[in-house]
Amino acid sequence: MAFIDKILQEPSYGWADENGALVKPSVKRLYQEAFRNTNIFRTKKNWITFVTWMMAICLLPFLYFFVAEYFSWPLLAAFLLYTMIIMGTHGTIWFHRYCTHKAYSFSHPVFRFITQNLVIKTFPEEVYVVSHHVHHAKSDKPGDPYNPQGGLMYCMLSDVNHQAIAKDLNEEDYKRVTGFLSHSGIWINNYPQYLKWGSVASPLYTVGLWVLNWSFWYAAFYLMGGHGLACTMFASALVWFVGVRAFNYTGHGKGEVKHVDGIDFDRRNLSVNQWRPGLFAGEWHNNHHLYPGSARAGFLPAQIDLAWIYIFILYKLGAVKSFRCNKKDFVRKYLIQNKPRAAHTQVTTLQPKSQETFTAS
Repeated sequence: MAFIDKILQEPSYGWADENGALVKPSVKRLYQEAFRNTNIFRTKKNWITFVTWMMAICLLPFLYFFVAEYFSWPLLAAFLLYTMIIMGTHGTIWFHRYCTHKAYSFSHPVFRFITQNLVIKTFPEEVYVVSHHVHHAKSDKPGDPYNPQGGLMYCMLSDVNHQAIAKDLNEEDYKRVTGFLSHSGIWINNYPQYLKWGSVASPLYTVGLWVLNWSFWYAAFYLMGGHGLACTMFASALVWFVGVRAFNYTGHGKGEVKHVDGIDFDRRNLSVNQWRPGLFAGEWHNNHHLYPGSARAGFLPAQIDLAWIYIFILYKLGAVKSFRCNKKDFVRKYLIQNKPRAAHTQVTTLQPKSQETFTAS
């Protein structure tokens, strides 16, 4: 079995049937799997999926207080700004381009820590990063942890059903998995600790950072606007936290081929460039699948990329040491002489072969 095929914990219903076709569980079966995988009384190795859902549960009271006690039109505007733009852009900057694809590097760990905690924390890095590498290797195929062809709830519940790492990796494979996260700054379990906890991330670090992050941001928002603003921002984080789980479903055409000529050039998978996540979060998803290692994904003139703007500003300030950008390669391959074409070659690597790397002098 190839390494990429065994690093995620396979759900009880499996990735594929005996004919190699994607298994499409019922919604009831998906929820049964979710509760099974978050049950820490069944095994403490479920702790990281349990924490993921606990973060959402702990955000629910803030949503209640925002709606029932503090609602106002100015706070609603702040709510929408935070959930639609700030949280989304940060997810692209931190989880997607840095933690997963190493598209840029920081000049000092302090800038990494600041970027990591720019917003209210909603889920551990491990849950996103390892599974996202598998997603790129198996996009829209059995084994893709959020395969849109499995349906909306297949994607919505993927964080606890499909994204946890396998609990029975040998020491060599576990070491390779830790390499996906070694640059992120999280505390990484050694192999005996992994066998005990079933995760790359240390439980102490993960829960400790969660508490510190929430304490800081509640205090900061309270000082800026009292309990009303603090509850609004935490409620906003909840809406993003839940809503982002549907992104890969819509971002991959809801499991159907919806590519647009002149917009979506990568036809090796179902990913599409969407205007709302593109403009609000820099998530030009088809471009990203074409060049996953690029710190910039907005290649066409109207494709504003807020995540890229943040990275480039930090580069100019000296906080980002280097980054990779594939815009010139994209223009050369797909736009020169006004002859747009699509990429049809099967994906064989997780990183593009041709890219420019910029390093601060």
